[in-house]
Amino acid sequence: QVQLVESGGGLVQAGGSLRLSCAASGSISSINTMGWYRQALGKQRELVAAIISGGITNYAQSVKGRFTISRDNAKNTVYLQMTSLKPEDTAVYYCNGAVNSGLGRYDYWGQGTQVTVSS
Repeated sequence: QVQLVESGGGLVQAGGSLRLSCAASGSISSINTMGWYRQALGKQRELVAAIISGGITNYAQSVKGRFTISRDNAKNTVYLQMTSLKPEDTAVYYCNGAVNSGLGRYDYWGQGTQVTVSS
């Protein structure tokens, strides 16, 4: 079994910063892509940023230049550094990992962490 556990969400004023972390544990051989998604109230879940094992990154246009995704492969952990936060960044942020285990390759999700940006 594989678990992804997020941490680092909270309440911050507009213009502030937060750092999210997501640690994967369990029967893991390797992790291909790790990513952060978010879902605001009444909206669909959307990709925020993703990073493959080699370090190539991809960002939603709305967060380019403000958010930075990184990962520590030795710790099976992905981070999302968020700066210049805006009220429209308010959402539940979910971690996702494409995990290779002894049973095959599956996508796993964390439980989500709330990020609230006040104006």
